Amino acid sequence: MAGPGPSAPVPDAPLPDALRGHWVDTRAPRRLRPFLKLARIERPIGWQLLLLPCWWSAGLAAIASGAPFPNLWHCLLFLIGAVVMRGAGCTFNDIVDRKLDAQVARTRGRPLPSGQVTARAAALFMVALSFVGLAVLLQFNRFTIVAGIASLAIVAIYPFMKRITNMPQFVLGLAFSWGGLLGWSAVFGRLDAPAVLIYAAAVAWTVGYDTIYAMQDLEDDVIAGIKSSARYFGDHGREAIALCFAITVVLAGLAAWMAGGGALAFAGLAAFAGHLAWQVSRLKGASAKVALSLFRSNWHAGLLLAAGFALDALGRSLF
Repeated sequence: MAGPGPSAPVPDAPLPDALRGHWVDTRAPRRLRPFLKLARIERPIGWQLLLLPCWWSAGLAAIASGAPFPNLWHCLLFLIGAVVMRGAGCTFNDIVDRKLDAQVARTRGRPLPSGQVTARAAALFMVALSFVGLAVLLQFNRFTIVAGIASLAIVAIYPFMKRITNMPQFVLGLAFSWGGLLGWSAVFGRLDAPAVLIYAAAVAWTVGYDTIYAMQDLEDDVIAGIKSSARYFGDHGREAIALCFAITVVLAGLAAWMAGGGALAFAGLAAFAGHLAWQVSRLKGASAKVALSLFRSNWHAGLLLAAGFALDALGRSLF
C-alpha cells in the first residue's frame, strides 16, 4: 500500500511554527501531546503576547497609584490566566477552523485536521481550561471580573472573522489587548484614560505583529479563501505595519504621560519604538522564516516597555 503523499502531515510531528526541541515534542507523554499542542504550549509566543498588555497596564497603574512596583500577585495571576485562556481560545479557534486548517501547509498537521484529537475531546479540553481561567479571574475585584467575562464575546467571534473581513487581525487585537484594561482595573476598580489608551496601543501593535505573522501563509490563504491583513495590504504591507507600530508608540506615550510617567517610562517607550523600527527595517523581501522570527521578537519588544513602566514606578518610590 502506498504511503502518504509528500504534503500529508506526519502524526505527532513538531508543527512548523513550534519551538525546535520543545519539551512537548520530546518529553511529554504521547497521549497528552495533542492536547498540549491544542493549547499551543510549544508555541509560547501567543500567551506571551497576550500577557504583555496586562503587565503594561499593571505598570501604568503602579505609576499612577504611587506603588513601588506593579502588584506582583496580579502579575502572577495574569501570567496563569494568559497561558490557560490562550489555550482555551486557540482550542476553540481550531475547532471552528479545522477544515480550513487542513488546506494550509503550516496548519494541516495540527491535532484536529490531522485526526489526532476529535472535536468532542477538544471541546471538553477547552471547557476545562476555561474553568481554570474563571478561577483566576475570580481573584480580582468585581469590576475586573465583569470586564474579563465581557472579553469572551470578542473571543467567540474572532475565528469567523477571517471568512468575512479583510482585517481579522483587528478583531484579534480587540481580544488579545484586553489585559490593557484589566491591569488598571485590578488596582483601581474602574477604567481611566491611561488604561483605554494602552489598550488602543496594544490593538494597533497586534494588527502590526499579526500581519507579519500572516505573511507566512499568503499563498495558501489565497487558495483556501482565507482573508487576512497581509493579503489586504498586499505590496504595501511594510508601510501598513510601520503605521500600526507608529500609532502604537504614540498611544502608549500618551498613556504613560496621562498616568504620570517619568524619564524611565519614556526610556522604555523609546527602546520599544526602536525595536519596532528594527522589525520594519527587516521586512522588505522577508522570507516566511524571517517573518516568523520577527513576529516572535515582539515578546522582547513588549518586555522593554513593561520594564520601563515598572522601573519608573520603582524609581519614583526610591527618589
